[in-house]
Amino acid sequence: MTPGRGGRSLGERAAASGVPAAAAASTASGPQYAAAGDGGEGRHCWVRDPAEAPGVWPGLLIEWRQRNGAWQGRVAYTVVGPHGPALVETWVPAARLEPR
Repeated sequence: MTPGRGGRSLGERAAASGVPAAAAASTASGPQYAAAGDGGEGRHCWVRDPAEAPGVWPGLLIEWRQRNGAWQGRVAYTVVGPHGPALVETWVPAARLEPR
């Protein structure tokens, strides 16, 4: 447990999920990033031209998945909204993500 927090850390929850770390980190045919969850933290990335706001936005890569033979990253990033910054969390095609 992380000091000062009431629950388990992301790393502890991932370890208890039952998904083997080797399977989660396997990206032989997919993107060549370290697996999110290694060390309990996400990875910084650039999100290019999301549907909500064209442009390049700094983001946090949370996890990977493969759907219909294509890799996608779950990312969180902020964009400028009509009332100020807005937080977006969504799945983005791997081709629109770059490491920072």
